Amino acid sequence: MKITVSSTGLSALDRPRLPMIALVVFALALAVFFVFPDRLSLAAYIGIFALFALSLDLALGMAGIVTLGHAAFFGVGAYTAGWLALAGWQEPITGVVISGLCAAALAGALGPFILRLTGLPLVMVTLAVGVFLFEAANKLTWLTGGDDGLYGMTFSPVLGIFEWSIYGTTDYLYVLAWLALAFYGCHRLTTSNFGLALRGVRENRLRMSLLGSSVLAQLTLAYALSAFIAGVAGALLAQTSEFVGLEVLSVEKSIDVVVILVLGGVGHLYGALLGAPVYLLIKDMSKEWNPHAWMIIIGFMLVFVMLVARGGIHGVLHKVIARSRGKHPNGEPR
Repeated sequence: MKITVSSTGLSALDRPRLPMIALVVFALALAVFFVFPDRLSLAAYIGIFALFALSLDLALGMAGIVTLGHAAFFGVGAYTAGWLALAGWQEPITGVVISGLCAAALAGALGPFILRLTGLPLVMVTLAVGVFLFEAANKLTWLTGGDDGLYGMTFSPVLGIFEWSIYGTTDYLYVLAWLALAFYGCHRLTTSNFGLALRGVRENRLRMSLLGSSVLAQLTLAYALSAFIAGVAGALLAQTSEFVGLEVLSVEKSIDVVVILVLGGVGHLYGALLGAPVYLLIKDMSKEWNPHAWMIIIGFMLVFVMLVARGGIHGVLHKVIARSRGKHPNGEPR
């Protein structure tokens, strides 16, 4: 039996299963609020990086934009939120939106130039953009604080009701709400005609161009949307920590989010939700065990994913669910 692909681009096997995974993940995330009330700050941090990874999946997984400089947009969002707060704009929700728009504007300006490239040249140019912004932030101490970062910022209660606390109660629910909203928006985008066009561009850019598709415009729009979500994630980090340091623009942050996506699974959106808690929890626990050896554990995990569990955690779950339904992972009955 063949799988029929609908106008959404998802198979009959995919449609019921993927929403279920999302519901389970968000149900577990809500359970964390009650089960681990003393670890909500860490949980909020994980949620922020899940949102950051979701933004990269939109660019890499859907549009095939291979980048090692995605932290540039994360950092722009974080610094914008910090500047707004220090300037007196302390309302958090609008601050997040403005920060995301600033990151999207940067991506929209860069997109028409750098997205003409593919492969290694694109990787190197995006990496260079990230390094340039990092060095600029390091030198412009009057604007960014340099090594000292931005601090002393405060934010109004969320919706004028929910006060920020050192226990992370408001932080976590606030981040989770943004993550759920962004995930829903990305899911709707992937099942739209625009999402189908991006998949076509990812698979064969030349063919889509010959079919009359505005490839560069579509890639630029996808890049800007991805940057908007990354900027939102950066703004959330600034608001929940009340501090912005140079590391938000570092290459390490770009590498972290790539590793999260590879572990979780690229191109399915759910990889961001699955990879972020696994990577960051292992990183946190490994550093407590041995601050210098945690990368060895992550390295072994990446080798395992590349050699055995291709598709990451999402790929493994896909196979398990398919076999439990009496079908092969490709949808054919056993």
